[in-house]
Amino acid sequence: MTSQTQQQLPSHLDPSTYPRTVTHPPNTHLTLTYSPLDANTALSKISSPSAGANVLFLGTTRNSFEGRPVTELSYTSYPTLAFKTLENIASDAVKKHSLLGIYIAHRLGSVPIGEASIVVAVSAGHRGPAWRAGEEVLEA
Repeated sequence: MTSQTQQQLPSHLDPSTYPRTVTHPPNTHLTLTYSPLDANTALSKISSPSAGANVLFLGTTRNSFEGRPVTELSYTSYPTLAFKTLENIASDAVKKHSLLGIYIAHRLGSVPIGEASIVVAVSAGHRGPAWRAGEEVLEA
């Protein structure tokens, strides 16, 4: 992409304005980024000495969809709406499952086969609430 093309992009589509992160202390971390996602970062953000369970989900690009070959997925976002939606999802999960920490990161732009496009990590006192919260956040 040429610099002239990048200058014409609205800021919400310009990769140079990312990553964008919203953090609500002490336990909610939300990120939109064009960079590869890192499971260790997610786990470090939700870590708590009170947690008996940490659940991590990585959604990765696979090589086919409905029998057709896939080489990559591509994502765009309107950050204001995306963060509002993610904040609601995270807040509901924290309250419903008494989460100690939650981390949601979504990759933007091109995501090649085998790389993660979404990371959801949650921590809770016990595995049941952590498992349920992780799945509910992903499916929301």
